Amino acid sequence: MQQAQDFLEESRALFALIDPLDQQAFETVTQFKGWTIADVLRHLHVWNHAVLLALESPAEFGAFFEPIGVQLASGKSLRDYEYGYLDGVSGDSLKQLWEQTYERAAAAFGSADPAARLPWAGPSMSARSAISARQMETWAHGQEVFDVLGAEREDSDRIRNVVVLGVNTYGWTFQARKQTPPEPVPELVLTAPSGEVWQFGEPQSDNRISGSAVDFARVVTQTRNVLDTGLEVVGQNAQQWMHNAQCFAGGAQQPPAPGSRFKV
Repeated sequence: MQQAQDFLEESRALFALIDPLDQQAFETVTQFKGWTIADVLRHLHVWNHAVLLALESPAEFGAFFEPIGVQLASGKSLRDYEYGYLDGVSGDSLKQLWEQTYERAAAAFGSADPAARLPWAGPSMSARSAISARQMETWAHGQEVFDVLGAEREDSDRIRNVVVLGVNTYGWTFQARKQTPPEPVPELVLTAPSGEVWQFGEPQSDNRISGSAVDFARVVTQTRNVLDTGLEVVGQNAQQWMHNAQCFAGGAQQPPAPGSRFKV
């Protein structure tokens, strides 16, 4: 699966950024909900481990996820669970653990049947969707690390996997807010990092989103407010989507306030 290679390259790009950091730097607080860089790596590692279990042993995945459901039902945060699950491991040890797991996951998914159904926290997913979601999480949570370290990410056309997830979750953005998704779905005309133009949906001059594919990905992953991007958003349906877009599972989450997420 090309998506497995894309996930691997996304993970390695983030690894290259953090590899030179000293132990103290892992406790740097990012602009994402007070998470530290170490919190980001714990989160990525735990769910990379989970997706590997889902592929290799659905029964083990079920056993792994059961206490997480209990933790969340008790009102405790996922971040607290991940910290306890990894016994607070941080710094180089955490970095190496995360690296080992993403390498294993990429190799396993690289030879998997893309259409195989895997269990997950919500509905089951295809193997292709599961590893694409891991790339999306790595890219999205990587953004706060790039931002807080003042680094500019060099994106590639593998961002298309994140864009496609964003397009496919148009309805979910509204359903998570207990709203009926408005029709028609806006047209998208996005310019990839390579300069290629990606078009999704029926042409509509009055219901349309155009601009950078990276900006679109930032909005649907809630790493930027749409007002902090160069996207041109035309029409009520397009405006509603971009001001609430959410391509990830879980309860409805509010996008960051304008000006609150940026490269330091």
